[in-house]
Amino acid sequence: MRGFYKCANSIRQHSTSASGAGQLPLKGVRVLDLTRILAGPFCTMLLGDLGAEVIKVEHPQRGDDTRTWGPPFKDYEQPFATQSSFAKFPGESAYYLSVNRNKKSIAIDMKIESGRTIIRELAAKSDVLVENFVPGKLAEMQLSFEDLQKINPRLVYASISGYGQTGPYKYKPGYDVIIEAEAGLMHITGEKSGPPVKVGVAVTDIMTGLYTHGAIMAALLARQQSGRGQHIDASLMQTQTSILANIASNYLIGSQEAERWGTCHPSIAPYQVFATQDGNICIGAGNNQQFASLCTALQRPELKTDSRFLTNADRVANRGILIPILQDILKRKTTQQVLDILEGCGLPFGPVNNLQQTFDHPQVKARNIVRQVEHPFVGQIKMVGPAVEFSDAPVGKDIQPPPMLGQHTEQVLRSVLGYSKDQIHNAVASGGATLFRYSTS
Repeated sequence: MRGFYKCANSIRQHSTSASGAGQLPLKGVRVLDLTRILAGPFCTMLLGDLGAEVIKVEHPQRGDDTRTWGPPFKDYEQPFATQSSFAKFPGESAYYLSVNRNKKSIAIDMKIESGRTIIRELAAKSDVLVENFVPGKLAEMQLSFEDLQKINPRLVYASISGYGQTGPYKYKPGYDVIIEAEAGLMHITGEKSGPPVKVGVAVTDIMTGLYTHGAIMAALLARQQSGRGQHIDASLMQTQTSILANIASNYLIGSQEAERWGTCHPSIAPYQVFATQDGNICIGAGNNQQFASLCTALQRPELKTDSRFLTNADRVANRGILIPILQDILKRKTTQQVLDILEGCGLPFGPVNNLQQTFDHPQVKARNIVRQVEHPFVGQIKMVGPAVEFSDAPVGKDIQPPPMLGQHTEQVLRSVLGYSKDQIHNAVASGGATLFRYSTS
């Protein structure tokens, strides 16, 4: 592999001719990934999906925190041996597997100087570094943006934290659920008469990863013109505040305090989940024509001309009358009956599906959203593939399984840094690196 990746810290110029078709967008870009848990790994997985070489740095004993987050775990199919003291995980956790495909794992102890030396050497040969340490922690190790920019002026250095690199809260650790509470999302989530609740998935973490991924792409483009990298400061707090979107604008422009609406919409009716005889269905009538179509489909045409429901503003003002009428009709029918009645009427609607129903959905199957990947130690694993498809680039066509802890340490030291056998021995002997030569027994 030596010489395959470009060690001068720049993106290869990709051809726009037909000969460039079929190439992954970030081929030739190297990412040094110092992140763990969700926001950072999600970001770097997206970069890996686009063809970047992602080198994931993990603690030699613990690995990424999410390796132990379970159950569920995917059991190892056969016993294996390693030349290093292996952290005995019960299997590969589903959580870890979900956000770490298309990466290489190296086991480096950054508390030891030889480990930090390896990080500096890799940073010198990388295009991007992504980290999610508490602000100031990497500076203590002489691994800050300012430190590494001296080694590699073209390095794009992305920091993900709970509250950002400045401000009175910058040193506070931040978890998704805490930021959901502190930055307004939990206040607007839940039933109108109930307590605040968190969103069912760690949306603040995921959105921060998405924002950071986009910022990295922009910084790489900017580098093509300026010749220099830059520091990206991403935080859960700023991300969550930004995605309040129109709810934030309502407050900032109109001093309108937000409230919880359950599945309802404060400005549209009907636009919510309704109970059926055997489940739930979501219906959204966003204009007068759609409302008329709903009334016709439900065989209640008189509702279209009822003065209380003529316009959306009328329906919002009288939702306390309209919604019970609709609910009384729908609860007498099964979900499938309602789906059949509404099919083809031009109205947005859909059942509330559990995960089994979601992954059995004909559109999910038709789009090949679920991919099967062969893992060398746990066998076939299923995962949700990339969310975006490209007309030319084969994104998602050759997914590499999430790596075992430290699986690529020796490979990276040799092929990327050009370490000799003696240099590798010294790095391991000092405790800076740990080799995991996995083999089946």
